[in-house]
Amino acid sequence: MPGVADLDLLLASTSRYRRELLARLGIPFRTRPPACDEEALKDRRLTPQALSELLAMAKARSLEAAEPQATIIGSDQVAALQDGDTWLILGKPGTAVAATDQLERLNGRTHLLFTAMAVLHRGSVHAHTDITTLTMRRLGREQLARYVEADQPLDCAGAYKLEAHGISLFASIDSRDHSAITGLPLIALAAHLASLGYPIP
Repeated sequence: MPGVADLDLLLASTSRYRRELLARLGIPFRTRPPACDEEALKDRRLTPQALSELLAMAKARSLEAAEPQATIIGSDQVAALQDGDTWLILGKPGTAVAATDQLERLNGRTHLLFTAMAVLHRGSVHAHTDITTLTMRRLGREQLARYVEADQPLDCAGAYKLEAHGISLFASIDSRDHSAITGLPLIALAAHLASLGYPIP
C-alpha cells in the first residue's frame, strides 16, 4: 500500500460542481481539463448510459500519458428522456429560453440521469455508474420560467439544480447516491479511494 505522500489525486474536469463535491472527501487533489474532444466522441447510436461511460473513461484516459503517477478521476453525466424506443438526450441548455423549453419536455414525466465515473490508478481501472430516476411535477410554463430565473441552471444537464430550488420541481427522486445527481458519485468514489490507500475518512 502506497504512503499518503505518494498519492496524487487528479480530477479531470473543469466543473466547479465536481470540484466542490470532491472537496467534501477532505483529501488534497488537483484539477486539470481533460484533453479530449467530447463532441467528437458523442455517437447517437449509443445508449445514454454507454455514452456517459464512454465520456467518463475518455476524460480520464486523456490525461493518463501526461500524469502516469496520478490517480485520475473522469466523470460524465447524461440526462435522458425515453420516448418509445428512442432516447432524447438532455444537454446543457445555455439560455433561459432553452432551459424552460427543456423543462417543459420533462414536465410531469419520468427521466433518467446517468452519472458515470472512471478512476485510473497506475494501470488499474475502476468504473462505476449511478442511475437516478426522477419524476417531475406537472407545472405551468410560468412556474418553470420563474424557476429558471431563480436558479439559472444554464450549465446543467436537464436544466435543474436539485441542490438548490430545483428540488421543488420534482414529485419523486430515486437515487442510491444523491451526490451523483450533482455530478460525482461520492459513495462509490470514497470506497474506491480508501481501497487505494487514501485517508478516508
